[in-house]
Amino acid sequence: MRVLGILVLLVSIAEAVSVCQRSKVVRSFNVRRNASSPTTPLQVGNGNFAFGADVTGLQTFQPYGTLSTWGWHNFSLPTTANQTSVDDFTGLQWWTHGRLVPYAQPNPAQSDISTWLIQNPQRINLGNIGFTFGQPNVTESDLQQKAQVLDMWTGRISSSFIYNGSTVGVETWAAPDSDTVAIAIESDLLKSGLGLFLDFPYPDHNKFNAPFVGVWDAADQHSTVLERTSSNSATITHTLGQTTYVVTLSWEGDGAISGPAKGTHRYFFTATTNKLHFTASFAPTSQPEPASFGGIVQASRDWWRSYWSSGAFIDLSAVKSANATELQRRIIVSQYLLAVNSASSNPPQESGLVNNGWYGKFHLEMNLWNSLPFARWGRFPLLWRSLPNMYSRFLPSSFERAHAQGYSGARWGKMTDPTGRSAPGEINSLLIWQQPHPMYFAEMIYRSYPNSTTLSQWDDILTATADFMASYAFFNTSTGVYDLGPPMYPVSENTPPNATINPTFELAYWRFGLDVAIRWKTRQNLPVPEQWTTVRDHLAPLPVVDGTYAVYEGIPNMWTDSKTTNDHPAMAGIFGLLPPPSSGPALDDKALRKTADKIRQLWPLEESYGWDFSMLAMNALRLGDAEQAVAYLLHPIFAFDDAGYPVGGSRVPTPYFPNAASLLLATAMMAGGWDGDEGKHFPPGWVVDVEGFVPAL
Repeated sequence: MRVLGILVLLVSIAEAVSVCQRSKVVRSFNVRRNASSPTTPLQVGNGNFAFGADVTGLQTFQPYGTLSTWGWHNFSLPTTANQTSVDDFTGLQWWTHGRLVPYAQPNPAQSDISTWLIQNPQRINLGNIGFTFGQPNVTESDLQQKAQVLDMWTGRISSSFIYNGSTVGVETWAAPDSDTVAIAIESDLLKSGLGLFLDFPYPDHNKFNAPFVGVWDAADQHSTVLERTSSNSATITHTLGQTTYVVTLSWEGDGAISGPAKGTHRYFFTATTNKLHFTASFAPTSQPEPASFGGIVQASRDWWRSYWSSGAFIDLSAVKSANATELQRRIIVSQYLLAVNSASSNPPQESGLVNNGWYGKFHLEMNLWNSLPFARWGRFPLLWRSLPNMYSRFLPSSFERAHAQGYSGARWGKMTDPTGRSAPGEINSLLIWQQPHPMYFAEMIYRSYPNSTTLSQWDDILTATADFMASYAFFNTSTGVYDLGPPMYPVSENTPPNATINPTFELAYWRFGLDVAIRWKTRQNLPVPEQWTTVRDHLAPLPVVDGTYAVYEGIPNMWTDSKTTNDHPAMAGIFGLLPPPSSGPALDDKALRKTADKIRQLWPLEESYGWDFSMLAMNALRLGDAEQAVAYLLHPIFAFDDAGYPVGGSRVPTPYFPNAASLLLATAMMAGGWDGDEGKHFPPGWVVDVEGFVPAL
């Protein structure tokens, strides 16, 4: 017993040291600012709710977003004859292997309802909270000694500044279990003019709302109602058409709330002491008063400590290299930002809960990048917030989509809203690489949880997915193989859809997906549909041009025309993101290496964006070149700002979270390896401590 007690003590000490080291590493990259950024806030949040702050710790000078999973709005439907209902939309038909197939694409004869379906619903900014100074026209430049720190270990933003000779200190927190922001303010100015405002914007029709969401000059289009519920609480009910939600406000001590100011939806709060604890809780319906300020603070401390103390970890602090330090910064801050912005009950949008891209909708092809890191880094409870439930919820609409097109099974959409409805669009309706994603998720989860629960949770989803994939593949009687397309768009989204057939990545991913579906049935001792095996074993071969894998079969001028070496170089994904095939023809090692060389030499990476660099890094890792992998992850175009937000560039706004998520997938491969080559894969000479990783597929 004495020996056992000593062993337990030693294990406890080891765990404590590990947590201590994790804390040291995380906090060494706490974000510090002394001015507001024009493009990105600092955030507190919980994955389903986030509050973006400027340098004051609130939204005083920069109206950053307060966004949620549930906050959506629809504009009124068109009044044009025969375009007044969603059911009026018919889309367009494309010839597909000798038959006309309907696709959800904007129809020029139905432009009004087509546009409405693209733009609606849109995610809304739930409201802004900022300082008032007792006099008009105060700007950020009127504040002195501004300082701000985001402590990622506790989820706290600490801000301070001097105004009119007096110091103002601010703490900003978010509840981990409700859509609540908690604010502490300490200043003598609270008794002499310093107060708060709460303002409520209206949505607009813009595809991208960055850096700010909503407009404040349409007060007559929506309504707010203030109700004082006690001496220390009030509610504001905000109605925008058919959307209504409630903000529950509470505070400690004496306070007065008034408003709105004429012609606005701006309310004002003032306190009478030099310390204020204030909470604002946002919900679709009236809720009980949220936890106290102190309760939220403690819950946030506990949640974030648990988050950082559990799951996988990479410690690069022993590597004396600027590249290692920057890579570590990106790894740490990306984990914080994904927990705040992407750990949602729905797939996250590409800009998370910072601002809106594509009206705030999420793209199902991006969900692999955005959500898979929670599995790869051992944080499955965050993944389980949305999966497999999201796919189960979207099954009915996906069955309908496939059936309307004459296919079996379920065809997953692309640019999607919380109901599972996919927005009209040529690329939206013709893209196919999101279809095997459920197989990737399921197989990754099964790797850590190989039990009957996992098998049964995913069986209906994988069956419906595989049924569509087998049905979609077209048997070419001339070649004796099953083709993918046309019409279709591959990953790169820039090829002629009627000429695009058998793209390399999609063929490899189709085989992978059907392999997983077949194994899934075998693990349960269930029969495997014959068509799944037939299609898998007779898929068209991967197209090869001049000893390299091509974008698609028959592509003209591969490697000699800039039009073919542009956008996402998805061919790299067949040996990186994807494992080598477990059935059928093996990949050609010489072709893989020559393709990687060609991409590095000829692809205009300065015009690339997003997860291209992480995908190329994963390819470089499998090919044995960890130094090239790091070079891709630190490429100048693959940029992360001072607060760790992945920069979007000219094609998409900042932030673009698939960058951060894909970086975590690539570094997880560095730390844990993959089947057949397990273990660490960092550049020579790097001494790296890792823990908690399982090999990639």
